[in-house]
Amino acid sequence: MKRWPNFPTMLEVPKGKIALRDDRTKRQWFAQIEPFYLAQYPVTQNFYFEVIQQNPSTFVGGLRPIESITWHEAVVFCNILSSESGLQPVYTCVSNELIAFDASLSGFRLPTEAEWEYACRAGSDGIRYAPLDKIAWYKGNSANQTHDVGQKTPNAWGFYDMLGNVWEWCSDVYDADVYGSYRVFRGGGWCDQERSVMATTRRRSHPFKFSIDDLGFRIARSKVL
Repeated sequence: MKRWPNFPTMLEVPKGKIALRDDRTKRQWFAQIEPFYLAQYPVTQNFYFEVIQQNPSTFVGGLRPIESITWHEAVVFCNILSSESGLQPVYTCVSNELIAFDASLSGFRLPTEAEWEYACRAGSDGIRYAPLDKIAWYKGNSANQTHDVGQKTPNAWGFYDMLGNVWEWCSDVYDADVYGSYRVFRGGGWCDQERSVMATTRRRSHPFKFSIDDLGFRIARSKVL
């Protein structure tokens, strides 16, 4: 397996169950979570450049989170990282704007939104796992820019920047009937007001066309036996 100097620490998330909610539709549903691995930090610009040899970020800094990339660019990163690490790529192209993923494979991927929220909450049941200023860069304290990952207090399971700094792409389609191929992103970013930076906030956009300077991602892996 190829060694990556800037590879983030991956922490194991235990199995469990979570209730999710969409505030737009008032729909609530439950998801069973199997054990998986999740990066302690969002993907940094150093790590992204190491794999892709590009850095499209607006706020440049090696330890700042990568941003200004599309969902498609994030999954391409995951597939390249998997292949060059000797693992099975998780994502496959089905058509021009439809990409499927197989969570049973060994490679790197984006978390599902259920996995993301479950890891964000880390056993807590509130909208945040601690007071916002302690855990997140948001409109009230960010000075209108991203910051190096890992500067705020982590949650109970050791994950940093789950809220604030940059939103994070998830694997899931948001609502195929209404929004087609639009994908979910979670967590809030550096330019969001306090009311938007919550474990429950869901947003979505086009997987191939949408990128912005407060949206990045972190990597996950299934626990494959």
